[in-house]
Amino acid sequence: MQAKKRYLISLLTGASLVLLLYFGGVPGPAPATSRHERARGGGGGGRRSGQPWPHASEPFQPFSPGDETDTEEYNAHVSPRQKREVHASVYRGKRCRMDSCFDFSLCRRNGFKVYVYPQQKGEKISESYQSILAAIEGSRFYTSDPSQACLFVLSLDTLDRDQLSPHYVHNLKSKVQSLPLWNDGRNHLVFNLYSGTWPDYTEDLGFDIGQAMLAKASVSTENFRPGFDVSIPLFPKEHPRSGGERGHLRANSIPPFRKYMLVFKGKRYLTGIGSDTRNALYHVHNAEDVVLLTTCKHGKDWQKHKDARCDKDNAEYDKYDYREMLHNSTFCLVPRGRRLGSFRFLEALQAACVPVMLSNGWELPFSEVIDWNTGAVIGDERLLLQIPSTVRSIHQDKILALRQQTQFLWEAYFSSVEKIVLTTLEIIQDRVLQHTARSSLMWNSHPGGLFTLPQYSSYLGDFPFYYAGLGIKPYPKFTAVIHAVTPLVSQSQPILKLLVAVAKSQYCAQIIVLWNCDKPLPAKHRWPATSVPVIVIEGENKVMSSRFQPYESIITDAVLSLDEDTVLSTTEVDFAFTVWQSFPERIVGYPARSHFWDSNKERWGYTSKWTNDYSMVLTGAAIYHRYYHYLYTHFLPSSLKNMVDQLANCEDILMNFLVSAVTKLPPIKVTQKKQYKETMMGQSSRASRWADPDHFAQRQTCMNKFASWFGGMPLVHSQMRLDPVLFKDQVSILRKKYREIERL
Repeated sequence: MQAKKRYLISLLTGASLVLLLYFGGVPGPAPATSRHERARGGGGGGRRSGQPWPHASEPFQPFSPGDETDTEEYNAHVSPRQKREVHASVYRGKRCRMDSCFDFSLCRRNGFKVYVYPQQKGEKISESYQSILAAIEGSRFYTSDPSQACLFVLSLDTLDRDQLSPHYVHNLKSKVQSLPLWNDGRNHLVFNLYSGTWPDYTEDLGFDIGQAMLAKASVSTENFRPGFDVSIPLFPKEHPRSGGERGHLRANSIPPFRKYMLVFKGKRYLTGIGSDTRNALYHVHNAEDVVLLTTCKHGKDWQKHKDARCDKDNAEYDKYDYREMLHNSTFCLVPRGRRLGSFRFLEALQAACVPVMLSNGWELPFSEVIDWNTGAVIGDERLLLQIPSTVRSIHQDKILALRQQTQFLWEAYFSSVEKIVLTTLEIIQDRVLQHTARSSLMWNSHPGGLFTLPQYSSYLGDFPFYYAGLGIKPYPKFTAVIHAVTPLVSQSQPILKLLVAVAKSQYCAQIIVLWNCDKPLPAKHRWPATSVPVIVIEGENKVMSSRFQPYESIITDAVLSLDEDTVLSTTEVDFAFTVWQSFPERIVGYPARSHFWDSNKERWGYTSKWTNDYSMVLTGAAIYHRYYHYLYTHFLPSSLKNMVDQLANCEDILMNFLVSAVTKLPPIKVTQKKQYKETMMGQSSRASRWADPDHFAQRQTCMNKFASWFGGMPLVHSQMRLDPVLFKDQVSILRKKYREIERL
């Protein structure tokens, strides 16, 4: 019994000491950080009292093999109370979802509108956050009236919440709480690229976001709130504001193999939180087709912490050029760095190097809508040694498909800050307007979710891009829309001859005369009798953009757009429509123009010279899908349409810009009669317009204004002309079918 009592006393004494240590009564050793905690961006260390904060991080460089900047100085431990506050701020709204933390009633009044808070005096904003705010303010979602807004975005810079960064905004908690519209973050969207600081790198933003949604880079699946937050990519400060470079896949080589099978070049971390995977890459590196390089040479005090491998790794690292590796490898390894995300992710996408993801627990960018299994290889950090054999086993057909998808995803959603921001807003809009949400196919196939507006239709067959995939064809008739700007005073006017010629086409369903003339509508008996309906409607505000309104009267897929003085025969109309049926996503027509870069003036130029090269087909005699009327009206900003309307010019150029931006393809020119040029230029109403030097100068100005908004030149040059003698069928049959086109 005595022995039993002594045993119980010893047990109770030991338990008391353990509890005392646990609650901080006696200082004990800091608990070790597990690898899983490090993977989540958490960890043990903090800031030692009396030690200064490390120096600010170095600026990022494009296409550099470095990850997030770091320092080799230590921070001190934070107190348990501070840790609890951090934990609370990160997880307080963890259960938020759209139905519990979002007020849908704000969106019912005016649709999905986004309000950006006015910039506060004295508050500095980083260049990257300025790009984000500019993208919102230049979008069709923007409203300057908070009472009309469905979503609110702070003007306070929340991108960089690393306390060591020069862009860190102090006292953000009090500044946000003082905003009169904050409402505990309800219906607010907070953008963030970096959170936490070395060596912990937690996901804490340093202020309570309440019920706000997060558009965050390097977010972990543990803290990500599905259907509420949006995972965005980590992008450098040099990332283009709009437009952006196209992907680097210039040719679909078969087989699709490059010089290297798998590459990586970057830092490995000797202290603080970091990727264990990077420290093990040397096991897989073979210096032949698998080239995985790391360096210890970063931070001020790297030599203090160098290990036995550092010198050898650094020497091997310096032998290879990062850009050359990136563009000559089939697969690119994308392991985590200090944080879950990496710049290498976007660099690999652009270079058509299939990303091999090794960052367990990372919620991949836009994962809500993008199927990353079609554009990346999702690996497991615990199975690093199996990665080379895994990628070698992927069939060349699959590799080609993966590479093609990297280019689509890069150009559709990631090539500029504007696309990243608009994709974020479109995802949220799909949640708010669930009945018109885009399908997965719309998001993951050309031209992508940004150009496929679900308000137009939820049926794929109503868009010109999906006919081939669905195995369907467009409706075999067209609606002619004739743009009338001069009064009807004579029965010999070109518009009446044109109307008769178009009405005789076997493919014509109806004719709409858009009356943009200041004179009253002519009486019905003034129009010639035709076998198809003729509908005369007045243009909205009598402006040029009204010719591209999505009128409900247009019942066919195809629209034949015509100027009132265009000279076309019935045979030419029939042939153009026959060609369009094979290319329903493009503009198909007769009058062609081209663009060029004027190196002397350093601006885009416009030419109407008749040459073999063209990049535009003017809408004075062209066929295209009616969806482009909807896109022109609802996608393009009012600033561009107002410019067109004020000049009464350039609407045809703007439509070509839009269609080429969507398709990434040139229009198609069809062959016309030999005398077409002379006949067209001989018309009195058009001759004065084309001969006017101001008219031509305006078009030059329009080209550069449009290119600026699109973030680059979307027009594509072509030399292809489709001739009735050679198109599709036997020559002898076509010579009989379209013989009028060949006649001089």
